[in-house]
Amino acid sequence: MNAGHRGRTGWLLPSATALLAALGAGALVAAALLPAPQQAAAPTPERSAPTDTAQPVPERRHDAQAATPVADLADPAWLARTSVATDIPPRALAAYAGAALDAEQTHPGCGLGWNTLAAIGLVESGHGTLGGGALDGDGVASPPVVGVPLDGRGVDAVADTDGGALDGDGTWDRAVGPMQFIPSTWASTARDGDRDGRTDIHDLDDAALTAAEHLCDVGGDLTEPSAWIAAIGAYNSSVDYNNRVAAAADDYAARASA
Repeated sequence: MNAGHRGRTGWLLPSATALLAALGAGALVAAALLPAPQQAAAPTPERSAPTDTAQPVPERRHDAQAATPVADLADPAWLARTSVATDIPPRALAAYAGAALDAEQTHPGCGLGWNTLAAIGLVESGHGTLGGGALDGDGVASPPVVGVPLDGRGVDAVADTDGGALDGDGTWDRAVGPMQFIPSTWASTARDGDRDGRTDIHDLDDAALTAAEHLCDVGGDLTEPSAWIAAIGAYNSSVDYNNRVAAAADDYAARASA
């Protein structure tokens, strides 16, 4: 879910209060003059990045042009073998790979791996299959993927920003589409991945390209682990989310190269 609007992981803080035991009256008076014991600093949850963030880009079609839909950018042979190796549906993989290839041209030096986009798509919606749905031939999730209301109950509270136009909720925002954007983020960052002249939050071509440009805009050089972590943190601030995406990206890269 974009922009950190998912419930944050709770972390239990260990107590650092020391107990005074077996002290005499004099010792108690002396102890009262000492500074209060300091509580130990809370441990910082660890965020991970893929083992190798510098993933090679997918093989590009030789006849691909600048205005080619993102789903048509990757080489069909690469898509076929990588889909089999990773169990990513071919139509979804075409969107992720094409968005990464497009970002390579629009954001030179970003280094966004197709496996990062695929990992986000897996964690967010199971590649558009959440709730028993699927992607159609155009890459549109059917039925639409719409998240829970962001009403502050276990999630961040985000009041409605779109009059319910995208998420059907006029009171609270909800994350929408296979890449789970909230309406306000989509309004400011949406991109036309299939080059049909409009942006559709339910279309994975549009959503994957939007995610790619958002990550590159925030993170800069995503081959650097700290930059990758920052970019994922801007997409969703949960430490658990970060680590799940990193693990999935690692898994996809390993399977594709096996």
